[in-house]
Amino acid sequence: MRVFFTSFGFAVLLVSSVVARAPSFRPFFKPPFSFPSQPRNAKQCTLTASGGDDAPRFLKAIEACPTVTIPKSTTLNIQTRLNMTGLRDKHINLEGTIKFSDDIPYWSGNGFFIPFQTQITFWLLGGENILFDGGGTLDGSGQLWWDTFATNASLLRPITLTIFQAQNVLVENINMINSPEWHNLLNEGKNVVYNNINISSLSNSTHQASNTDGWDVYRSDTVAILNSVIVNDDDCVSFKPNTTNIVVENLDCTGSHGISVGSLGQFSGVFDIVENVLAKNIRMTNAQNGARIKAWAGPNVGSGIVKNITFENFFETAVQNPVIIDQCYMTNATECAQFPSNTFIQDVLFKNITGTGSETIVASLSCSPDGRCTDVALEDINLSSTKGTTSYTCQNVNITGDAASLFPQCTIT
Repeated sequence: MRVFFTSFGFAVLLVSSVVARAPSFRPFFKPPFSFPSQPRNAKQCTLTASGGDDAPRFLKAIEACPTVTIPKSTTLNIQTRLNMTGLRDKHINLEGTIKFSDDIPYWSGNGFFIPFQTQITFWLLGGENILFDGGGTLDGSGQLWWDTFATNASLLRPITLTIFQAQNVLVENINMINSPEWHNLLNEGKNVVYNNINISSLSNSTHQASNTDGWDVYRSDTVAILNSVIVNDDDCVSFKPNTTNIVVENLDCTGSHGISVGSLGQFSGVFDIVENVLAKNIRMTNAQNGARIKAWAGPNVGSGIVKNITFENFFETAVQNPVIIDQCYMTNATECAQFPSNTFIQDVLFKNITGTGSETIVASLSCSPDGRCTDVALEDINLSSTKGTTSYTCQNVNITGDAASLFPQCTIT
């Protein structure tokens, strides 16, 4: 038994006798904070479309009113960037649609710049005690962006929603479609919950909806991503550097690149941390990866630590790499042996991973030499290849758990 503590104030017991079952997609979690009640006479604003750029009116409304409602019949057209940082005790009740323009020249020059991985975003939302809900839709108008990116790989495409320097935030019952790039970036957040988010970004041309991650979590602590459905063409959820105390539960991911820790250790002189992560009850379909950890190796890379990571109850169908650790990311075996990763991986559990892989190898644990992967356990693994022969590979790692026997003796480099 392992005990997984987080700063939510609860513990998750990971017991080897857990019975495999399909995800229920029933909420299990309540936010670790409460929103202050608003006075009865608190001002409430209802925002309808103006026929032009609705961004200035939206900004004025959120400044003036504790609650801003966008009615079900309304589509707000956002043609200029939204800076909603420094908010306090605000409720955005989105029943209708917020639609961002696809004016590539404007957004390329005016989107808020995110230094991490050189990004831009339509919308910065930050502050304290923020509720964003209502059952409505965020539409990123991504098709033109995807088509243009196919012939211009240097194009900066906006993230739809960036929660920045925020604490005590609940985003709930929101649909997100057609994001030009990532759907959600959480940057410097604490006590942030996403619940019942439906994400869909599918191209209607021959050009892929590339890099449309569901969530990227960066420099944030105490986060839950729950009860959501994601159809996209990149990571379902990615834990970027300095992410701690995360629960991801009850997700249905289709076409994705998996639930990914990393990549980490990319930049020389930078120390990355990801620790205390639980990803549980995940359905993964037609995906590139299932449960994944990736860390850079090679000359002039950074360093870091990945610690206390649990992937539990993954139900995978036609997944290329159902289970993967790649501590030689972006290198080959020869270079990785010469320049091993400086991002150490410790205390990782893959438990109750079932389903089918679309390639012969269904689990690959590729670690750098010199003991840089330790305490890696696999339990209750039941994976088969749709190509007939099923195989497991590993290098430079001592595997424990009842599924260790599935692996041949690991290659030592």
